[in-house]
Amino acid sequence: MCVSTAASRFSGTILYHGQTSHPEHGRVHVLGYQNTAVNLAGGPNAMLLHVPATGMTPANFIDTRRCPRVLRDMVDALAPPTRTRRSMPEGLALAAAAPPPPVQIFDHDIYTVVLATDPTLIPQALEQVPKHRRIRPNTPLFDFYAARYPGHAIIVCCFDNTEARSAHPLLMWYRPHSLRHFVLPTLDCHTGGVPDLTAQIPTDHWVILGRDNPPASWGVPVTYTADDSRTGHGRHPDRHGPAAPYLPIRVIGAHFTSAMPNGDFMIPYTDVIRGDLTALSRTTAAAA
Repeated sequence: MCVSTAASRFSGTILYHGQTSHPEHGRVHVLGYQNTAVNLAGGPNAMLLHVPATGMTPANFIDTRRCPRVLRDMVDALAPPTRTRRSMPEGLALAAAAPPPPVQIFDHDIYTVVLATDPTLIPQALEQVPKHRRIRPNTPLFDFYAARYPGHAIIVCCFDNTEARSAHPLLMWYRPHSLRHFVLPTLDCHTGGVPDLTAQIPTDHWVILGRDNPPASWGVPVTYTADDSRTGHGRHPDRHGPAAPYLPIRVIGAHFTSAMPNGDFMIPYTDVIRGDLTALSRTTAAAA
C-alpha cells in the first residue's frame, strides 16, 4: 500500500487517521504512516502520499524520534480484529489560508521531502534534493497525480538505498478539504509506473482510526511505549515529545490481507464517531 517512484517492495503497512482539537492549531486531521520498505531500484527511491489538505508546510510534519513505536502500539491495542468495508465516495472543500509555495523541499527523518501542490513542478525541483537521495524525474507519474488529485498535497519522501529500513513513522497534521470524511491514501504501485486504477491489489496493512475526546465505551485504549521501552501513561506523556498532542487515547481499526480494488479508503466521520467500520470503503482515485 504505497506508490514508489522506482521498483520497491513494501509490507506491514500501518495507516492511522484521526481528528483532534489541538491547543494551537484547532480542529485538525492527523495522518500516520509506517511500513517495511525494500528498495529494489539499486539507487535513490521515493514513496508518494497524496493528502486532501490545504496549506501544508514543513511545520505540519511531526518529529516522532521519541516515540518510534507509536503506530505499532496502536496495532498492539487492537490485537487481531477483522472487519469489513463497503462503498461511499464524496468530499467538500474548505476555504484555504494563504497558500504556501507550490513546491517545498526539506529534510525530515531519513527523507528529503518534496511537498508540492502542483506535481508537474516536481521534476525540476528534484535538482534541489541531495544527490544521494535524488530520484530520477518520473514525469508520467507526477502528471498522473496532477490529473487525478487536483488540490491535494503531494508528498514525495526521497530516501537513499541504505536508509530504507531505518525510518521512524511519518506523522503529520493538516487542515482537510472536508471535515465530514476521513480519506486515507492507499493507492498502490511499486514499479515506478503509473498506478493501474482497474487492478485488484493484494493488501497487507492496518487501517486505524481515532477521534477527538472519545468516551470510554468507544474503541480500545492505547498504551504507548516511549523510546526508553517503558510503558507510557496518560494522553500526552512528555517523553513522546512533539507527537504527544496528536496521539489518540483510544482507537478502532481493521487488518486487511485480501485483494482489493486499487484506490483509497474513505469513511464518513459520523461512522467514526459511532465506532462503526462497516462504511469503511475502498474508492477509486478522484478524477480531474
